Amino acid sequence: QVQLVESGGGLVQPGGSLRLSCSASGSINSFYSMGWYRQAPGKERELVAGITSSGRIYYGDSVKGRFTISRDNGKNTVYLQMNSVKPEDTAVYYCYLNAPATGNYWGQGTQVTVSS
Repeated sequence: QVQLVESGGGLVQPGGSLRLSCSASGSINSFYSMGWYRQAPGKERELVAGITSSGRIYYGDSVKGRFTISRDNGKNTVYLQMNSVKPEDTAVYYCYLNAPATGNYWGQGTQVTVSS
């Protein structure tokens, strides 16, 4: 099994920055993708960013140009640098890991609140 531990969430002012991390442990295959989805109250879950085992990166339209995803394969860790945050970014951010041989895994979620 795979476990994901998220950290870095919290309260941040509009225009500020926040850095999320997600570390995976357990039975991890060589080929996997990691990233984040988020869900705001009353809204559907949406893709924030993802990065494949080959380094291909995907961003949701609402965060392009503001968020940056990166990956440390040696630590099985993915990071999300959130800059120029907006109140609309307020959500629970869920880290995911997708490994074709074993399936999808999710973190517990970390709350990000953007407010003055």
